Amino acid sequence: MKGLLIPILFALGTAMCWGMYGPALGNARSTVKPPHPDFWSPFKPYVFIGVAYLVIAIAGGLIAMKVKGDTFSYSGAHAAARNWGFIAGTLGAAGALFLTNAVMSSKGNTALVMPIVFGGAVSVNAIFAYSQLRNSVNISPVLWVGMAFVIVGVVLVAKNTPHGAPAKPAAEQTPEAQKSVATTTDTGQDGADSPHSIPDKA
Repeated sequence: MKGLLIPILFALGTAMCWGMYGPALGNARSTVKPPHPDFWSPFKPYVFIGVAYLVIAIAGGLIAMKVKGDTFSYSGAHAAARNWGFIAGTLGAAGALFLTNAVMSSKGNTALVMPIVFGGAVSVNAIFAYSQLRNSVNISPVLWVGMAFVIVGVVLVAKNTPHGAPAKPAAEQTPEAQKSVATTTDTGQDGADSPHSIPDKA
């Protein structure tokens, strides 16, 4: 169990970052509608998602490679790192693009989108592993039971996650405002200062 602690901690860190990815995108959506000059499309924040990928992935990757004593060659036997790394990055960026559109088109409803994303990701990973290993290992039928639970769990989480700001209570009137209302009411009843009052006939 001790040897699993570090991987679990890193996995939890990934879950925390990706779990906040959707809410961050929700905050990135425009609060006005076109043709308002302050409106922006869902793709404007996506550009800086790419910038973040460049900064963290390239700078972080190069630093980590140096720390681990790796070479900076991507040819020959190292070509697989280049090719599959590019494919994985493409999938990650495409997933970010899909998620951006999902969050924006749902008007920031991350309570709906995020459980589908992560529940679906677990299921896709399991199906891919099954397709690769079905002829070499015995697949437990519990796998399909677990995937069914994932679907049920996604629905339950999406339906019961709290979202939206609570309704604000009506503001209480200040004593000055109450006095002003009372004065206006009295004036209207007396009719002395009302512009619609009818003058007495002689």
